[in-house]
Amino acid sequence: MPTRADILHALTEDHQNFLAYYDTLTPEELVQPCTQSEVPEGKPWTPKDHLAHLVLIEHSFQSIIKNTLRGDADPIGFSSRGAKSKEEIKAWIDQNNQTYADAHHENSIETILSDLAATREKTLALLEQLTDEQLASVIPGSRWTDGTIGGLLITNAHHERLHQKWVTEGLQR
Repeated sequence: MPTRADILHALTEDHQNFLAYYDTLTPEELVQPCTQSEVPEGKPWTPKDHLAHLVLIEHSFQSIIKNTLRGDADPIGFSSRGAKSKEEIKAWIDQNNQTYADAHHENSIETILSDLAATREKTLALLEQLTDEQLASVIPGSRWTDGTIGGLLITNAHHERLHQKWVTEGLQR
């Protein structure tokens, strides 16, 4: 499990590096399609869409953590959505991501960055409230890092780096 210090560093300093990358993008690049949707017939994603997606996922991770702490047997919630196989889960995730990206596609970069900042503040507040024992708690059904709450928290930073890589590669094409 990552240490509290590692998680905090990833959610603050690594996050600042991620935001600095976005500061280098021109207004034209921010709205340029750079990656294909994972949904058949879905609209390609722009760097702004990737940022909006990160807001969605970080909110979702906060909910998963709270559900786990409440003792929910299915804190991720895939079975309640009827998804059972890996393919059904992936299809549900992809469609949910596309729906969110589409709903926020016209938002300004300032709005999306503000949403991301507010969401990160909630994540940091949640981290501060968690005990070390809670950070080490296993999330039933988790496939992220080591399956713990701490592992899920640091996944936010890993997720940002992955999307930064995809945006960079997509804009270079």
